[in-house]
Amino acid sequence: MPVSDTPPIADQLCFDLYAASRAMTNAYRPVLHELGLTYPQYLVMLVLWERGSCTVRELVDELMLDHGTLTPLLRRMESHDLVVRRRAAKDERFVEVSLTATGDALRVHATRIHCDMKDALGLGEADFEALQTTLRLLTARVAPGA
Repeated sequence: MPVSDTPPIADQLCFDLYAASRAMTNAYRPVLHELGLTYPQYLVMLVLWERGSCTVRELVDELMLDHGTLTPLLRRMESHDLVVRRRAAKDERFVEVSLTATGDALRVHATRIHCDMKDALGLGEADFEALQTTLRLLTARVAPGA
């Protein structure tokens, strides 16, 4: 007998998204552990492998994290010689983050990790792209200011 007339957890999209997110993060964990990276650190590395360097503000925006989460993450990455943080020469109010040689050397693993995870999903290219499109649309609709 139901205690309330709220929809059951099986009907909650929020739970499906939460469970899928946790499952994806857990799928990445073993391969990232071999590289000495956590999943959030891997996301930072992906941005830096793509751009070379960027400001902390750009990382905050790109990864949808707040400064309070990103700053200690970058500090740990810097202590492991993956990134370096410096005040921007043009405007010292900004901190630029760039890869070290050690961080850049991990780039060779990025394509393999991406392809392995894509294969693990078992989705065809069209289904993969449709899922990405749907998730990005959902994010845009529920993000603050949307």
